[in-house]
Amino acid sequence: MAKRAAGFLIFRRLRERIEYLMLQASYGQHHWSPPKGHVDPGEDDYATALRETTEEAGYTESDLNVHRKQSCTLEYKVKGHDKVVVYWLAELRNPSQEAKLSDEHQDMKWLDCDEAIQIAGYEDFAKMVRLFDAKIKANEL
Repeated sequence: MAKRAAGFLIFRRLRERIEYLMLQASYGQHHWSPPKGHVDPGEDDYATALRETTEEAGYTESDLNVHRKQSCTLEYKVKGHDKVVVYWLAELRNPSQEAKLSDEHQDMKWLDCDEAIQIAGYEDFAKMVRLFDAKIKANEL
């Protein structure tokens, strides 16, 4: 059975620029991704996304405008095991509010669509970010 995880692709609007929050893991390959984490027993995906975002970035549900109808599920392998990650799109209500990193992450960046795709380095992630970015820019949320 695949490991399940959930998180938010958080964006903010700065003037005409759309930026996405990317966190750098403090372990392993020091990969970059949005806030996300494993679903605990008895927890649903959305509750996991909220918990993990609070733990990893310090943002609570009231800090975000979560677009519950805008979600994307990515499926891939990690060390030979299947993994499923559900992301919802969420806008940071106060674009100047700083993230508060946990010890699971060593760095964070706000990046535009292309920069976020480049730093993550995965094609399925790239497709998701491009899809969400197009919807934001077309006011289709």
